[in-house]
Amino acid sequence: MGGKSSSTTSQQSQTAPWEAAQPMLQNIINQVNGGLSGTGLTNAQTGAINQLTQSGQAGNPYAAATGNVASTLLNGGGATNQAGNVNAAYQQYYNATNPLASNTNYDPMQTPGIGDQLSALKDDIMSSVNGQYAAAGRDFSGYNQKALGRGLAAGLAPVLTAQYNQNVQNQQGAAGNLYNAGNTTAGLQTGLTQQDLANRTQGVATANDALSANNWGANQVLNAQQLLQSIPQQNLAGWAQIGTPIAGLGSQSSGTSTTENQMSGAQQFATILQGIGSLIPKSPMSFKF
Repeated sequence: MGGKSSSTTSQQSQTAPWEAAQPMLQNIINQVNGGLSGTGLTNAQTGAINQLTQSGQAGNPYAAATGNVASTLLNGGGATNQAGNVNAAYQQYYNATNPLASNTNYDPMQTPGIGDQLSALKDDIMSSVNGQYAAAGRDFSGYNQKALGRGLAAGLAPVLTAQYNQNVQNQQGAAGNLYNAGNTTAGLQTGLTQQDLANRTQGVATANDALSANNWGANQVLNAQQLLQSIPQQNLAGWAQIGTPIAGLGSQSSGTSTTENQMSGAQQFATILQGIGSLIPKSPMSFKF
């Protein structure tokens, strides 16, 4: 049979490897402590932040104008305001051109003014031909009539043919011009519609700008107030980066240890007897068993 005994020991140690540098470190600590009082705002910073706050409280002076622009663009920006004038101009041109453009009667004799031109030309031809035969004493003869017919045909036919071709050209030109005018008008109307759509799309973006302008004042105040907090915090953090490592220099440790001893039964019995013996007073008498 055995027994156990235990003992507990406490120990503590401390190291100061920077003890030689403590005067210098103390000087740095003193400067850090003095610098902490300067982590607040300077007068210049305070004035600037106050100005930002006042500007923010006054609001964005262009917010209303930006909102008006956004509203105008969202309504098309007036891109189609001239659509009616474009259509009216085309209708006026159509009304003036269409009689000629739709006229397919190319008869040169129905062309205004052609009768007077032919009459004058006919008189000239007859006067010339008849005068020649009258001078020869053969007026009103068969040859006179034959020559007069050839002269009239030769003189009048080119005029009639040219007028016919001119009538065709005029009519085709007028029809082509109407077609081109229709295309131009359609292109203008399409362009106006597309511009109207582009303006409305831009209006969506500008509306966001208007909202930002309306919120600009509040954001300006928030930013200024944030500076009121962040600047001192940043200054304090800068000093803390110096002071905190110094605070961790050196070390101190403590601990407790426990020791256990294992004894045999005989050792334990002998120890008990030794303890009892120390308790019995010594006597000159001896005992024998």
